[in-house]
Amino acid sequence: MSSASLGGGTSLYGGFTKLCKGLAVVLVGGHAAVQIFPATVAYLALIPARTIPFAWNLITAGYIEQSIWGVFTSIIGLLFMGRLLEPIWGSREFLKFIFIVNLLTSLCVFVTAIVLYYTTREERYLYMPISGFNGVLAGLLVGIKQIIPDQELPLLKIKAKWSPSILLLLAIAVSFFIPEPAAYIPLLVFGTYMSWIYLRYIQRKPETIFRGDPSDDFSFASFFPEILRPIINPIASMFAYMLCGRSENSTGTRGYTLEDTPLPGSDPVEASRRRERGARALEERLAAERLAAAHSAEESQRDAGVNV
Repeated sequence: MSSASLGGGTSLYGGFTKLCKGLAVVLVGGHAAVQIFPATVAYLALIPARTIPFAWNLITAGYIEQSIWGVFTSIIGLLFMGRLLEPIWGSREFLKFIFIVNLLTSLCVFVTAIVLYYTTREERYLYMPISGFNGVLAGLLVGIKQIIPDQELPLLKIKAKWSPSILLLLAIAVSFFIPEPAAYIPLLVFGTYMSWIYLRYIQRKPETIFRGDPSDDFSFASFFPEILRPIINPIASMFAYMLCGRSENSTGTRGYTLEDTPLPGSDPVEASRRRERGARALEERLAAERLAAAHSAEESQRDAGVNV
């Protein structure tokens, strides 16, 4: 599958799903609300000092963009990545993924802000309004890494499996040159990690009894260059055991086992088949789009000939 096909060929700006369009409207509405009524930021954005009792900001913060640039990038990223992932996951799973990643990311940001405050005694960590769809966008990149890891992204000319890592690297590099990087770096970091946790250990596919994706190609170490993986693996195993009760060392071609009894989510062969089905479904959809575009072009040429 070529990079052009990933972009959708002549249908680059079409084929967006109704769900993604609806979420785009939510993002526009959230931005409009905070522009028209600036005081709503205090209730909808994540402000750690106000999260208790305003716990709903753990959910609403992810859908509130405070800048027009944030709205634009969020909508573009949602539409294009959603066009790839939603047909493969299904609308219900796609929406569930967005909700869970957004909530977990906000929880992690909240805890981090509290820890930073007690460590530094700087009140800005408690009262800084944090919001944006960045964490979910980072999570969607992880989903693309899982489904089509070796596909080359259009324009960027890089494989999809490196896109989450490159995004984080660029964000961290840029953070040294802008004010208040704490307002968005934690969203990207935790959005990436929480989405990987969900896809690695929790996500259930309707066509199988297994959960997650235990393949080596989707291990946490796969986000890093080969030379760093011996260092990353023990750290990843520790955090995976703390969060999920499973060790990264127990994944791979062996699957998760306990006294030779497979545990749910332990079939790497099924994970490989799932990626193959995802790539095949994507190729079929894009082929249909190209065929429809070609048919439309032929009709236009025919009409032009008749008019002449």
